Amino acid sequence: MAACSRGLAWPPFDLTTARGAAPWPRRPAPRRRAAIRCCCAAADPEPRRRLSRAAAVAPERAEEWRIDGNKPSAAAPGRRRANLTAMPPLPFPAPRSRRQFKQQDFYPRCTQRGPAPQSRDTPPKRDTGIASEKEWGINLLDEAVKESGTNEDGSTWYRESGEDIGENGYRCRWARMGGQTHDGSTEWKETWWEKSDWTGYKELGAEKSGKNAEGDSWWEKWKEVLYQDEWSNLARIERSAEKQAKSGAENAGWYEKWWEKYDAKGWTEKGAHKYGRLNEQSWWERWGEHYDGRGFVLKWTDKWAETDLGTKWGDKWEEKFFAGIGSRQGETWHVSPGGDRWSRTWGEEHFGNGKVHKYGKSTTGESWDLVVDEETYYEAEPHYGWADVVGDSTQLLSIQPLERPPGVFPAIDFSSAPPPKDGTGPPGMPSSPLE
Repeated sequence: MAACSRGLAWPPFDLTTARGAAPWPRRPAPRRRAAIRCCCAAADPEPRRRLSRAAAVAPERAEEWRIDGNKPSAAAPGRRRANLTAMPPLPFPAPRSRRQFKQQDFYPRCTQRGPAPQSRDTPPKRDTGIASEKEWGINLLDEAVKESGTNEDGSTWYRESGEDIGENGYRCRWARMGGQTHDGSTEWKETWWEKSDWTGYKELGAEKSGKNAEGDSWWEKWKEVLYQDEWSNLARIERSAEKQAKSGAENAGWYEKWWEKYDAKGWTEKGAHKYGRLNEQSWWERWGEHYDGRGFVLKWTDKWAETDLGTKWGDKWEEKFFAGIGSRQGETWHVSPGGDRWSRTWGEEHFGNGKVHKYGKSTTGESWDLVVDEETYYEAEPHYGWADVVGDSTQLLSIQPLERPPGVFPAIDFSSAPPPKDGTGPPGMPSSPLE
């Protein structure tokens, strides 16, 4: 059943980073809603730092060290505002890949004349977070379908859809589609699904993968879930995304896992784990945000990188606040190929009265310990919360479960432990998922 007069083409992913860019992807700056402010500035021997989430991943070039392990010089004291200072960047010399991928259209360049599925697949992009329902465009058929065909150039395609029924009102509607060239060197697959049962559980998801003739391959999974928490009896929505891409011509690739969790009383958790490699250089990043819905906020970031020659460097920080009182602390460090280690640790205690205790030290002899009058700023609530995720989950909320017969009630296992809240992946997830 021919449906297309031309074959499949696919634009490969770019695994390189911009010259001189940081080794980890940038996170978008959040919209600020709530803050506690007071304005003043004071001399401070601590190096300038910006502790807001956006600045932690897009540092200004305040200071840097070379890959040979030279130590950075101490920053001069100066006036500052807490929400306008910058963290020292971690240099990551990442030269452009020696091989430039061909830029081609992956979409079949034809007008569909039959039932053949039109491939929408393109390699995922780094640091793009969790896509919306509209971006995925999941559209499930009401009837079962099983079709396949061959195009004029010898490439093949298939499309299937169906419905699975199980216990406790379980229902899964699904669709699968894909295609490949005549020699199998280029291939794409895509799966959609929606699930529901009588407990009120609803799930909408998609998974895509592909490869090209050069050996490049990629994979992406997206999911959002609605359920009623068995312990708090509150409605929850969780969104997640996993993405991976690998080069077929060089030792390069990346992996990302993103998650967001919300409940109807404002409890929110967000986080990401990332890994990447470009030839002799590797980098990692993990970050998290937790809002308890009653004013407590916890944020943290941990980033590090290394080369095959043995050079390592990284930066991490954490902040905790409640009702204007809290603390921040962090460390920047560097290890040379010979094993020499440099580090600078720092901390801040915010008392909620305009006074801030600052302290810190480094392995080169720097130290400071003083109390200053300074502004306190932090995000008391997430920039994207329960109301936002409900408004953006219309397709998830519209999933229709099977009709429950009169007198039949859903079976709920209250003996099971509540779902983990740390956002970590399955046990044993490797630190380098591409290996």
